[in-house]
Amino acid sequence: MKKYKESLLKGFFVLAIVLTSCTMITNKSSNKSEESMAWEVDFFDDFETFNTNYWQDQRIWVNNEKQCYVPDNQYGTREVSNGTLKLKVINIENEISCDNFDKHGNQQSKTSYVASRIASKNKKEFIKGKWTAKLRLLGKRQPSMFPAWWILGAQNNELPVQEPDEVICWPLTGSGEIDIFEHHGDYEDNHYTTGAIKSLGECDKGDWWTLRTNVKASLSDYHEYSVEWEGSDLVYRLDGTEVHRNVGKGDKYPEPMFAILNFAKITDSPMTGEWVMEVDWVKHEFRK
Repeated sequence: MKKYKESLLKGFFVLAIVLTSCTMITNKSSNKSEESMAWEVDFFDDFETFNTNYWQDQRIWVNNEKQCYVPDNQYGTREVSNGTLKLKVINIENEISCDNFDKHGNQQSKTSYVASRIASKNKKEFIKGKWTAKLRLLGKRQPSMFPAWWILGAQNNELPVQEPDEVICWPLTGSGEIDIFEHHGDYEDNHYTTGAIKSLGECDKGDWWTLRTNVKASLSDYHEYSVEWEGSDLVYRLDGTEVHRNVGKGDKYPEPMFAILNFAKITDSPMTGEWVMEVDWVKHEFRK
């Protein structure tokens, strides 16, 4: 009986060693798999300066916006200070001629509102991966506010047209749009919308609402707003937490995409003070 117990104990001991070894191998394999899928940064801008290797002013008239996009921090609309970028809408109180054109050659009307829009077009463009910006809105929310953080297909035919292949009209493949953060001031205060634009297969034909959602957030506080490609899905996150998902839509955007940051005024509602979107940093990541 004693020998039997000893044999049984030895058996359990051997089995325990085998199971422990298998668990260690499984954990190592799992850890290796997780490590192999880790994100790696391939673009990061913390706005110590305005880096023209990363960004350019994009002066275009779209969406019947009421402001004129001006370059080179004219009127103080694009300020970089204390390690952040401030994009502003300012009422300069007197109307000026605006040299913003849409892609059909129509010129913006005279306006007293000036603003800034920057893009990484032909500077930093990436296929899929993960785009994130840490930003906040300063001051009280007001009607007509339209700040945005978004990405657009690199073959888009809107100004500035700088490469021979920039001939595809929005929102066809090559000119697709994904909105990571948009605040519509005419609706709620502390909220933003996020999601992709669904192409309807024709130039200038896009479904703005089917693929997006409304998210509550304290916009005066810094948050990290991101979109990532997870397999075939587009996953939208607020401070790392998933808030929306476009299932199966990631494959609809196979093209290189560039980033845009802008603050627009979209209706005739009165404006009080300066409107400011402050951006701490922007980055793009890819899977190892």
